[in-house]
Amino acid sequence: MSSSSVHKSPVDRSASVPERGRDEDVLASMGYKQEFKRDFKKLELFGLSFTIVGVVQSIAAVLLYSIPYGGLASMIWGWFTCSIFLIFVGLAMAELGSAAPTAGGLYYWTFKFSSPRTRKLMSWLVGYINTAAYIAGVASVDWGCATQIMAAATISSDMTFVATNAQLYGVYAALLLMHAIMASLATKVIARLQYFYVFLNIALFLAVIIALPATTPSSFVNNAKYAFTHWENMSGWPNGFAFILSFLAPAWTVAGFDTSVHISEEAQNAPRAVPFAIMSTVVLASTLGWIVNIVLAFHIGQDLEAVVGNPIGQPMATIFFNSVGKNGTLAIWAFMIITLFMTGMDYLIAGSRQIFAFSRDHGLPFSGLLYKMNPRTKTPVNAVCFVAFGALLLGLISFAGAVAITAVFTMSVVCQYIGFTVPMVARWVGGTEFVPGPFYLGKLSLPITTIASSYMTFMIVVFLFPADPAPDSSNMNYTLVVVGGVLLLSLGYYYLPVYGGAHWFTGPVATVERHGPMIQEHDDAEKKGEMEADVSSR
Repeated sequence: MSSSSVHKSPVDRSASVPERGRDEDVLASMGYKQEFKRDFKKLELFGLSFTIVGVVQSIAAVLLYSIPYGGLASMIWGWFTCSIFLIFVGLAMAELGSAAPTAGGLYYWTFKFSSPRTRKLMSWLVGYINTAAYIAGVASVDWGCATQIMAAATISSDMTFVATNAQLYGVYAALLLMHAIMASLATKVIARLQYFYVFLNIALFLAVIIALPATTPSSFVNNAKYAFTHWENMSGWPNGFAFILSFLAPAWTVAGFDTSVHISEEAQNAPRAVPFAIMSTVVLASTLGWIVNIVLAFHIGQDLEAVVGNPIGQPMATIFFNSVGKNGTLAIWAFMIITLFMTGMDYLIAGSRQIFAFSRDHGLPFSGLLYKMNPRTKTPVNAVCFVAFGALLLGLISFAGAVAITAVFTMSVVCQYIGFTVPMVARWVGGTEFVPGPFYLGKLSLPITTIASSYMTFMIVVFLFPADPAPDSSNMNYTLVVVGGVLLLSLGYYYLPVYGGAHWFTGPVATVERHGPMIQEHDDAEKKGEMEADVSSR
């Protein structure tokens, strides 16, 4: 696309117009009126994205699923390899977020860039997949937080207490309730909390990389050769495939690229703030996460099976216990729990905005109820409760077996990757002109998008494989069942005779007077698609 096309972007406004006025104009050009308060500044939007990633506490939540797939070599080099691809994904997402910063995000982009014949169905499916991604994301974070709380109880009891699944689920339910209450706070309060959240996350990172080298007994310290090259495959899969499966840890940790997009209607100067938040989060989190994994590899000892199978139930807590003892571990673990708790809150906030936006366009059942703004807090409280309740139901999968809950972690990544890939590909094959925002990759856009979408397509398939090559009902991967169920149910609802979405879903619904280049383009494309469909039917 020529550089002149940049000047046709709806974000290219006169500098004399107030910043919030420009944001409202950009939103209006996409057909939506301003309903949220724009209380998120650029750094606060980054803070929310960075807190959702979490780094240290997120690594702690998935380390149990990282070590068995190649040991220390996979922990370090699997993270490094996956991070390179994640940066490509971040770049492609940042470009789309800069061009069309709306809370609808993925399904809005899918509709805008897909061909007129397929855009309604594809937008519908991506909307449901993204909804499932956020419900699974909240569920996985809060389940990880619940297991960390129980790990602290086990440590404090000198390993005599071992939590049952019912107890874990009870703590999980309590966390969801608290997060639903906190995620319903006014936008201004939520935005200001992000400074504190970022401070705690950085402090926890520094505590880990300083405390472990300073306190770990020599018997648990590994040399550089062992830390960087020791390979130990406990999974039963061939080594090459096991290495790829280790990507779950970085893919789940450095995830949620679209969270800042869903908060874009609450952000100031959104076309610039959104790509800044995405890229700052991806690069910083990938780098800090790699450093944490290196530090852990140097101070984990050489009996990896003992670390994975320890009664504490959390490999990182076991590493701390071996290094700083009981009291030191409990002190660090308290901050681990607090920061992961904050991650769950921010994840629920972002998910509720996606639900609100999809309901605004009549995509979900009970959309009239979910598309409600609390008059006091100016936040979508009903959408918050919807996500929390969905996560509560999804957590019931834990009763299918100890390994079954892994599906919640993989499901969140698989659903995200499906939702990311579709609009990226549609942008290039849908036939609709792309009008870039301030963040534009130019000639690099196509190769970057190709690498990002190819990586995600491959990983979607990989993450559907079970943890064990010979699975039974207790350790099979339920991701395919749940994700497949979401797709089948949404397809069934779309094509339901008389009442299905095919009869009434029109994609993004304008809530302001229809004007501006993007809305006109939407109208023209829709008319063209209807004419083509009419001709083909004849």
